[in-house]
Formats: sequence, structure tokens, C-alpha cells
Amino acid sequence: MKQSAFIKINPADTVVVCLRQMSKGEIIDIDNKQVTLLQDTPMGHKVLISDTPAGTDIIKYGYPIGHAREDLKAGQWVNENNLKTNLSGKLSYEYHPVDEKLSIPKDNRTFNGYVRKNGEVGIRNEVWIVPTVGCVNGIAERLASQLEKETGLEGIDAVHAWHHNYGCSQLSEDHENTRKVLRDIVLHPNAGAVLVLSLGCENNQPEDFMAMLGDYDKERIKLLVTQRVEGDEVEEGMRMLRELYQIAKTDRRQPCPLSELRVGLKCGGSDGFSGITANPLVGEFSDFLVAQGGTSILTEVPEMFGAETILMNRCETPALFDQTVKLINDFKEYFLSHGEPVGENPSPGNKAGGISTLEDKALGCTQKCGRAPVSGVLGYGDRLQVKGLNLLSAPGNDLVASTALASSGCQIVLFTTGRGTPFGTFIPTMKISTNSNLYKNKPNWIDFNAGELVEGKPMKEVLDKFIDKIIAVANGEKAKNEENGYREISIFKNGVTL
Repeated sequence: MKQSAFIKINPADTVVVCLRQMSKGEIIDIDNKQVTLLQDTPMGHKVLISDTPAGTDIIKYGYPIGHAREDLKAGQWVNENNLKTNLSGKLSYEYHPVDEKLSIPKDNRTFNGYVRKNGEVGIRNEVWIVPTVGCVNGIAERLASQLEKETGLEGIDAVHAWHHNYGCSQLSEDHENTRKVLRDIVLHPNAGAVLVLSLGCENNQPEDFMAMLGDYDKERIKLLVTQRVEGDEVEEGMRMLRELYQIAKTDRRQPCPLSELRVGLKCGGSDGFSGITANPLVGEFSDFLVAQGGTSILTEVPEMFGAETILMNRCETPALFDQTVKLINDFKEYFLSHGEPVGENPSPGNKAGGISTLEDKALGCTQKCGRAPVSGVLGYGDRLQVKGLNLLSAPGNDLVASTALASSGCQIVLFTTGRGTPFGTFIPTMKISTNSNLYKNKPNWIDFNAGELVEGKPMKEVLDKFIDKIIAVANGEKAKNEENGYREISIFKNGVTL
């Protein structure tokens, strides 16, 4: 069967999306009428299918993605030059709960994870060095390199030093954000053992920081304050790391139910196919995982603007609705306090890929969380408390948001992309391409191709293959970012640096 050159996502839409480069003069047969293209239109971009006066909303995914800046004709290419966002400022919201039942059967598949003393499950068994302050980054990197050479990684998956620029010269919220994220990293179940590395004079005082960890496993988490070492701090650090390594290397994988799997949902370098292929695929997986008693977390709060009411009305309780309203409006206030409009989000790459407004981006972005009810709302740096679908406060920035997802307790980040990106955070960061061209051109970046969904492959077939891939990564198969050694953390900063 000949593949269509365009797709109409929702029956209410007033645009179609081009599945290939289309030329001026080509004819679209849609809704029992013919529309002639008035311009060459790139793949992933939108074509108007009915005349639209200036000021009238343009509909995609069944919702407005902005309004026409001028009178537009059927067949016209719709982009950021003739489409304007409807977003402005904070809003008041009303709770209209939607109780959509998901009829997804239970699945008996398991993954092989590391069950920690507190009952949490990791999918990696690594030795981590976590600096409390950026001043000791160099020492941390030296220790990590030396331990890797000395042990050859026998019995463990990796050694990493998670360097960052903070831990001192920060005030109030920024200081607490740094402390919380570093705490979350130290307690993460993907680490079999952790050396907390301190200078000693920093704002993030070592004893206060260790107290934040609560009732932690003192055999597997140890503190070294370098200013208090008489002599060579590297030698002392290696002595402690050798002890930690000997404990971690005895850990073994064991079968765990899918209810113990926690995934973060993220997109970056999005394009016009993100909301058609990769994001809906991840949404289907999110629903599947939640149905198994597992957990998924959606973040990128600015990329909820324009689709936020969909999420609000899926909240299980009025209290969760109120928390979600606060999540949205607090982030809008953050924009406005810096003199920035709330609708200014799509990047040059997004626009080149076919995303014209923040609503266009948000309605595609939020499809990553499927249709499950919202069971929890987390602040930045918070750790997971409930299973099911959670919303997390963090910006859209790829490195900051992915770090926040990992910090909350996710073992994997599922990262959809139409333009491609190589990076990863401190947990496996699986890249899912929205189109097959990216998958073919960047096999060293991309873990899974969702582009097959517009090439005739049914969702169920692709989803089954996707589930198998995620379980394989949970079982120890390296994601591309791990193979490449592209792993880092980034902490949200808003205020003054002293």
C-alpha cells in the first residue's frame, strides 16, 4: 500500500503534517475535498486545510496551538512566521476530573536488578564519588580514574565522579537545590557504594549534608573531608574506595517485578514527528508500566504550558490538582520575574523541525505520559513517594531536567528526539528517534527508532519491541550514552552567586 504523504492527527484539526518534503502544487485529498499546496513545505511541518482569518485559532492534536497572525489560505505552510501563541501570564483553573480506565493486562515479565538494603532496586551497580563542592572536582576525577585502572571494573559496572560547579557561594533556594540533588545522587539505587568527597570550608558543610541523608547504609556510603587529611588526600580516598569497592563487587542481580521499574520521560531536539511517533510510543509504554504497578515521571514544566489542563484534569484528587496548578503557575511566575514571556520556548531546532509555538510543542510533549491518572506531584529535588504517574518540577533544559528525573529516583530516562543529541545524565539515558533518517544517520546516539510508526508498523508491534529493549537495558545492556561515556549532571540555578 502506498504510504500517505501527510497525516491528520485529530479529526478536529485544521492542519495536516507532512510526512515527507512536499512541493508547491501537490494536492492533498482530505475530508472529501482537495487542497493544493501553495508553497514547498518541509517534512514534519504543517499545511493548513481550510481558510483561516486572522486571529482565528489553528487546531492540531484537537487543541489550539495558537492563532493566525494574518488571513491564511488553505494549502499554506503554517510556521512561526504566521502563527502566534495564545499563551500569556498566569491563569486560574477549575478542576474537571477525567477518570479514564486503562484496560492493560498484567504482564509477568521481570527485570534483573540490584535490591538494596532499603528495598529500592537499582539497574546498575556502580561506585560513585560525589563532591559536596566544585572545588574538589579534580580530586574526585583523579580518584575515579585511579580506581577504574586499579580494579579493571571487575564485579561492578562503572566508576564515576559526578562533578558540578556548586556547593558554595550560593544562597537560599539555590543552595538547597544543590544539597537536595547531591543527596538524591548519593542515595540512588544505581550506586552500589558512594564516597562523599568534601573540601571542608564550603557552605554545603559535610556533617550537615550527611545528616540530610537520613538513615543511610554506613557500610556503603562514606565521607572524606580533604582539608582534615594530614598528608595525601588521594591516598586516603583510595583507601576508602578500595573498601567500598570490595563491598559493591559482591552484589548480584536478581529477578524483580516491573512494579519496581521507575522511568523518567523527557524530550529534546523535538521536531514535527515528536507528537506523532516517539512521544505517543513512550506514552504507551508509560501506561503499560503504570498498569504493572510501576512508575513514570513527566517533567519539563514550561513544556506543559498550553496542555496543562489535560494533566490537571487527570489528577486523582483535588489536592493533586491544586499541587499541579501551583507547579504550573510557580514556573510561569519564574519566567515573569525575569521579564520573560511564558510562551517563548521553541528553540531554533524545534522550529526548523516543524514546531511553531509552545502549545504545539506542549501538546506533543505531554503525550509521553500517556493517559494514566496523575498520582503524585514532586518539587525540584524531591524523591519519589508514590508509584504511578508523577509530575516533577524542573525546566525544559535537557541536562537539568534529566538530572532532576534521575535524582527523583528514576533508574532510566527515556529521551525522545527528532534532531538528535548524544548526552546522558547519571543513569542510562535512552534516545528514541522520532524519524528513521535520524536513526540511520546517528546510530551511535540513538537506542530505538520510533519512526517506523509512520512507515506502516502498527503501534502494538513497535511497543512490544520497545518494552523488550527497555527491559534489556534494565538488565544491564548499555544505552548509547553509556557506551560513549557521555554522562554528566546539571543542577538548576536561579539566584545570586556570591
